[in-house]
Amino acid sequence: MIRSLHLVLALSAVQPMVAFAQTEVQVPQAQAEIALSFAPVVKQAAPAVVNIYATRIVQARRSMFADDPFFNQFFEALGPAQPRVQNSLGSGVIVSADGIVVSNYHVVGQATEIRVVLNDRREYAADVILGDEESDLAVLRLRDAEGLPFLPLRNSDELEVGDLVLAIGNPFGVGQTVSSGIVSGLARSALQVGEGRGYFIQTDAAINPGNSGGALVDVQGRLVGINTAILTRGGGSNGIGFAIPANLVRSIVDQAQAGATRFARPWAGVTGQAMDAALAEGLGLARPDGVVIAEVHPQSPFAAAGVQPGDVILSLGGAPTNTPQEVIFRMAALGVGAEAELVWLRGGQEQRATMMLAPAPDDPPRDQTTVIEDVALRGLTVVRINPAVTEELGLPMQATGVAVLQAEDLAERAGFQRGDVILGINGAAVGSPADVEALAAMGARVWEIDLIRQGQPMRLRFRF
Repeated sequence: MIRSLHLVLALSAVQPMVAFAQTEVQVPQAQAEIALSFAPVVKQAAPAVVNIYATRIVQARRSMFADDPFFNQFFEALGPAQPRVQNSLGSGVIVSADGIVVSNYHVVGQATEIRVVLNDRREYAADVILGDEESDLAVLRLRDAEGLPFLPLRNSDELEVGDLVLAIGNPFGVGQTVSSGIVSGLARSALQVGEGRGYFIQTDAAINPGNSGGALVDVQGRLVGINTAILTRGGGSNGIGFAIPANLVRSIVDQAQAGATRFARPWAGVTGQAMDAALAEGLGLARPDGVVIAEVHPQSPFAAAGVQPGDVILSLGGAPTNTPQEVIFRMAALGVGAEAELVWLRGGQEQRATMMLAPAPDDPPRDQTTVIEDVALRGLTVVRINPAVTEELGLPMQATGVAVLQAEDLAERAGFQRGDVILGINGAAVGSPADVEALAAMGARVWEIDLIRQGQPMRLRFRF
């Protein structure tokens, strides 16, 4: 029985006795309370988290000063390129009993050999069946695997700041390790991972090098995210870790299991910026919510829904959208072919429509052409710019005309690069791939090519 403890102080002979009650302290009442721990969750989840050992061949340069600690720092890039074996260590999560594993692209991307070790020391060779550098996710299939333990995926949109989570992985190669923490933040989109900015769950559960690709699980043992990065200055965990939400993981796994080798994202076809206080005041809004749309491509699904420049996107598929990265994440998580309710503001009035999510259209036809004749632009492959080409080459949304898909042979020596937008050849305007082929066949000693590269106009001059 718990009793309150009272301390009686005799303050003076003339003062009455005053009783001060201490805070009631409770002690464990049963063995179950004494033994309270995360052990049952770990026993359930840990067998589905694996260690991954990947090998890749990279081209490294070795200079004549390689053995000199002082001069090597100045001349290491001057030696001939030589193949070198590079090993990487990371973690992964089994998400289906037949051996489908999710990890980070930076762990297994471009790997020539992958070995996966389970918690019970079983080992499997694995192949990457879908890799997506932009999201930093990769899906592997274990060879000859069946009946494996796996983690169910939770709807990551249900997470709340303060929820308890566990991070399971193989930090520093010391073996499987579990750390606990809480969800510190949601919708983090300022972090740069892979080829683009992502959308992450933030946690204070310790995440260190080697944890990449490991599991972030809730207290029911469900996968809520794939650990992918830490914010650090010294290389160790400072309690700021980031995980890719399970909803995006589910979308990528679904496409991989359907036979896709590349992750197909729904195309947005808009540009915009996050709302801030100044913009909200200028638009007459009470609070800075949503994404202000700056440009809308005529073929965009947003245009089909009725969105115009100046509108403010508030939510997509029932979830709020407060940054451009959040819009892209919501579309990718819903997947190609899905329908989503879109809510936006125009002139202070709320608008609603159902939007069909689809990949960027390859229309008008790209008319891919390669110059093969023995002329100055031999080896140049060009395409007509359309939404699919714009997405593929990372061109500005308003780009039109002809773009370089590939430059080999004489075209590479002339200085062409993938993604160049060709405007003119020797003073003649270029409007289609056929124009490039016809102008390339014309004889000339000196060539001048007007183009746009990474948004900047420039001119190539060379002799042939």
